[in-house]
Amino acid sequence: MVSAIALIGVAGLGALTGTPDTAFAQSNDPYISAIDDRPAARLRRLREREQGSIPKQPARPEGVPEMVVIQPGRFLMGSPQNQAKRDRNEGPQIPVSIDYAFEIGRYEVTFNDWNLCVSEGGCNGYRPSDNGWGKGKRPVTNISYDDIQSYILWLNKKTGLAYRLPSEAEWEYVARAGKQLPFSTGSGQAISDRFANFNGKFPYGPNAQAGDYIRKTVPVGSYPANSFGVYDIHGNVYEFVSDCYVAGHSGNPGDGSPRRDGDCDARIIRGGSWVTHGYQMRAAKRLRYTKEHRYDDFGFRLARTLG
Repeated sequence: MVSAIALIGVAGLGALTGTPDTAFAQSNDPYISAIDDRPAARLRRLREREQGSIPKQPARPEGVPEMVVIQPGRFLMGSPQNQAKRDRNEGPQIPVSIDYAFEIGRYEVTFNDWNLCVSEGGCNGYRPSDNGWGKGKRPVTNISYDDIQSYILWLNKKTGLAYRLPSEAEWEYVARAGKQLPFSTGSGQAISDRFANFNGKFPYGPNAQAGDYIRKTVPVGSYPANSFGVYDIHGNVYEFVSDCYVAGHSGNPGDGSPRRDGDCDARIIRGGSWVTHGYQMRAAKRLRYTKEHRYDDFGFRLARTLG
């Protein structure tokens, strides 16, 4: 299996140190340095520095979507108050420290992936519509949060592993890919139809040029990956995360874990889609939907904790 190692380098954290295979951020910023620094976390990071250890992945079982290894790191979750088109539920900004390695899907889960589940007796036999756009390597759509749980149940039974949805914090960490910017593709400050599938007539950011509006999904991997090796984290389809909905980041544990203290009949979707405007694809943008709701721009990608 080909994997990408995500090198940690958040804006404001200073220079990277370490070997070519693993890097650690040094901070001269007292605000970032105030991030949770428990003894167990310090010991783990020290051992990783000394040993250059990277969690090893088992051979990818047949039928499992391709995954990317994401290394531990830190970032600020949410958007600053001066970010254009910001919503109140994107704040306050909070420091997050992810002290564990995890995998995330290199691509969004596709119709091919979903149809394998159905053919093997999983996914409750549900065959979602493709709206006449084609299936194959396009991201599976017209699915709900509850439908996704049936896919994960089948996959975990098949593999004996513990796949899941990413937490909201994990998702945003990957969507920023080492930059404290709205996007992790292109300049990071702006987005146009060169870098994602969305309503390109409404780009976002300085000097962003208006483009085309395809009006449907495209096969995964059609646009450039971010620096973590992850494709379509912005646009194509909205992606469900595992957290219960809370209207803001106050009270977030700041350790990468999902929230269970909110409205658990509703879940969060991230990343924008083929139908949205550019501002809706920002790394901090978050929306609330009920667990049963299906739509033609709802999809997901997998995650799994390593070690």
